[in-house]
Amino acid sequence: MTLVRTHHRLTGTDATHGTGADAMDPAASQVWDDMTVEVALSVMAAARTGHLVVRGEDGRRTDLVTQARLLAVRDGAGYTDQVRLRDIADGGGPPPRHGAR
Repeated sequence: MTLVRTHHRLTGTDATHGTGADAMDPAASQVWDDMTVEVALSVMAAARTGHLVVRGEDGRRTDLVTQARLLAVRDGAGYTDQVRLRDIADGGGPPPRHGAR
């Protein structure tokens, strides 16, 4: 079983831990970029929200993903249950499978 790490509030908005945009929505659900798309969709459903703030290992905001984007990735041809949020951070889909062209 995979543990889910979420952060519901930030205590500061310095350059290491947050941005001004985060301060405007301190209750936004926040997840780590190593979370899979499926788990992120589950967290999103449980939080009853349409988006998640994605954080990298250093705690900095790396992305904001919406339910529509996650569903589009999940429904894409190259999707596997191993696709992580960091894999879709550039707005593309999941990386191509080995051997795919």
